[in-house]
Amino acid sequence: MAINSLMLDLEGTELTGEDVEILQHPLTGGIILFSRNFANQKQIQELCTSIRTKAGKNILIAVDQEGGRVQRFHKEFTRLPAMGQFKNLDLGENDTLNKLSQTGWLMAVELIASGVDISFAPILDVDSGISTVIGDRGFSDVPGQIINYSSAFISGMSKAGMSATGKHFPGHGSTKADSHFELPIDSRSMEQIRELDLSVFVALCEQGLSAIMPAHVIYPEVDATPACFSTFWLQTILRNELKFNGAIFSDDLSMAGAKVLGDVTTRAKEALNAGCDMILCCNDRKASIELLDNLPQLSNTDSIARIEKMFSKPSPYTFDELQELKSWQEINEMLIQFNEQ
Repeated sequence: MAINSLMLDLEGTELTGEDVEILQHPLTGGIILFSRNFANQKQIQELCTSIRTKAGKNILIAVDQEGGRVQRFHKEFTRLPAMGQFKNLDLGENDTLNKLSQTGWLMAVELIASGVDISFAPILDVDSGISTVIGDRGFSDVPGQIINYSSAFISGMSKAGMSATGKHFPGHGSTKADSHFELPIDSRSMEQIRELDLSVFVALCEQGLSAIMPAHVIYPEVDATPACFSTFWLQTILRNELKFNGAIFSDDLSMAGAKVLGDVTTRAKEALNAGCDMILCCNDRKASIELLDNLPQLSNTDSIARIEKMFSKPSPYTFDELQELKSWQEINEMLIQFNEQ
């Protein structure tokens, strides 16, 4: 177990007294923000400042700002298309890759200028036309195209100073169930998973992907435990075979797909023991408090070092200054036109 191993959530647009207690707890190392925490850009920037001030320590601030269906911040923030829309552009491959890189940069630079360290992006799942939760969140149904498109998007994020998190290892696109509401079962063989989904993660790990989020999916032909809690998937495959040295974030432990492991403290211990560096518990304040009360406060220096690498580089611009940049204006206009198509 690692001190600062929990990423939790907040009640609303301002910190409550209980929020502050949670921030100051030794186990709290991160906060993930949702739409309920957002009113406008100025407010979210003030909230991020308050989080860091009240926590009194380094605290990683995250959000899901993928685009399409999954974008928590709107209004002054650019509306981002779903990543699956890029394959439909009537452009050459190089032009499409350039637009993906620009989109990754714009997404990241807007968040960093607002005080957020990471967006849990991009989706690396193969959109096999089966999953109800992935769909056009995925770049493509072709692994090679996913590799090229996600690499371009990540390069833009990196240029802005943000580390990328690929999800959902080893692949959530070939099972219909949504792990938010039920436990997905993927009955394919290891050979089939390697050929399709895992090939994407192999390529991105070779390129130095900074972080990975495992799936709350069971692959019974391979291992009886959901990937997020599986030493086989996280240690044997991800760490040892793929040589992945980045951070591993659990998916939300309050999701239905995680509850097969038992109570939330058991889930947390299993995820950490399997190899997760930071575990998420969201949208269930009672469960969050239970974790803070019951998890041991031990130190894992390797996990701490991996999480510390996820903090974004400071923004050279305020949000207002960012919008005055010609590069931001051009990409913003490009995405406005894209969304209108």
